[in-house]
Formats: sequence, C-alpha cells, structure tokens
Amino acid sequence: MARILGIDIPNNKRVEISLTYIYGIGKPRAQEILRKAKIDFNKRVKDLSDEELALIRSVASTYVLEGDLRRDVALNIKRLMEVGSYAGLRHRRGLPVRGQRTKSNARTRKGPRKTVANKKIESK
Repeated sequence: MARILGIDIPNNKRVEISLTYIYGIGKPRAQEILRKAKIDFNKRVKDLSDEELALIRSVASTYVLEGDLRRDVALNIKRLMEVGSYAGLRHRRGLPVRGQRTKSNARTRKGPRKTVANKKIESK
C-alpha cells in the first residue's frame, strides 16, 4: 500500500479513487491533484513509480487535509458554540444545524426515540 499524508491508500484501485480515502480529498480534488502532477487518472496505485508518488505527495501537501482539516472543522464548530450563534446552539443541543425539519425525521442527530408514556386515567 502506498502511503500519502500518513494514510495507506489501496493499491488495486485507480489513483483517482484511492486519493479519496484521504480526509479532505473528494473526486474533484483528486482529479485536480493528478492534473497538477500530470498523472493519468486511470493508472492504478500499484503501477505508480516512486517519483510519481512523491509528486502526488508534494501537490497534496499544499492543501489543508487530514488532521489539520479535522481540527479546523472542530474549532469552527467550537467557535460557533462559544459565540452563541444559532448554528452553535443547534450543535450544542445535537439537533440538525442547516434548517432541516425535526418534527419527523432527524433521527441521526437526535438519536433513538425517547417514548413518553401517557398518564393513566383513574376510573371511578
């Protein structure tokens, strides 16, 4: 397995797809990196030479990826919560942040249902 930015990328997949295993690299950014490095998208990782891997590493290192990106995202969320913005409050409460409905759905953010039992009516 080739190692780029501390991540083992799969050998048997195309380079374009393998790069997406790195946090912060999707298909468009993978294509951009390969274009800058002048490497064929369809080439398999196992077929890459050491020079090509080094070139990919150098181009990829110009972006904010992996741990740095995760830290930036976490700090942004933390900042929103500290400032007390609406988005920060939604993060704090564990509810959807971007305006989705919560009357129905939103189970991913809210967690499993908490059923509230009705009071029994005493009969005379």
